[in-house]
Amino acid sequence: MRFTYVTLFQNLIEGYFQDSILRRAQDKELFEVDYLNPREFSTNRHQKVDDTAVGGGAGMVMTPQPLFDTLRELKARGDVYIIFPTPVGKPFVQNDAKRLAKKKHIAFVSGRYEGIDERVIETFADELFSIGDYILTGGELPSLVMSDAILRNVEGVLGNSDSLAMESFETPLLEAPSFGKPPLYEGSSAPSEYLKGNHSRISALKSALSECKTKFFRPEQLLQHQKRTSYEK
Repeated sequence: MRFTYVTLFQNLIEGYFQDSILRRAQDKELFEVDYLNPREFSTNRHQKVDDTAVGGGAGMVMTPQPLFDTLRELKARGDVYIIFPTPVGKPFVQNDAKRLAKKKHIAFVSGRYEGIDERVIETFADELFSIGDYILTGGELPSLVMSDAILRNVEGVLGNSDSLAMESFETPLLEAPSFGKPPLYEGSSAPSEYLKGNHSRISALKSALSECKTKFFRPEQLLQHQKRTSYEK
């Protein structure tokens, strides 16, 4: 798999892949990363990529020429799936991460200033995604969030692929609480049932705790799960 980041600030992204699981996955050549900077495609002698908005308004907008030329160059290199992180996009969810993990080449186009000229999006976007109902300074963080979620679903990236099946959003309920060793720490203990070695009872307890956690943090999700279960019966 290859990720291409179209960004004015490459240094904001590249450090994320220098450590931990993703560094090991990159070393094993499970994915590749490269970058395109729209400034390098600007025909402006000062490499300017922004201008005031047509019709007025606060702030500057990323103009079409640098991005048109950047993305045309990208598409000329081969088949690529182009994603624009934007607050107006559809919510990015786990099923999207699993689906996109099957792509061979994904490009993320990071906006800055007040956003990207809409003609760029209309011409080149395969999908628009939002990671939440809030505004960020640029598209680099959402691009990394989506990249991380996608890569976890690429075969070989995780040391133990079984862990994917137990995570939140892989089932209708949130993941049950986890407890590391030692079992007793500063007067607080992991559930005693976890320590008895009866796997069927541990599984039942985890299921109950998972339902409690979902009820507290995501009650709407639990309600949907209960309705679905009732319908299936």
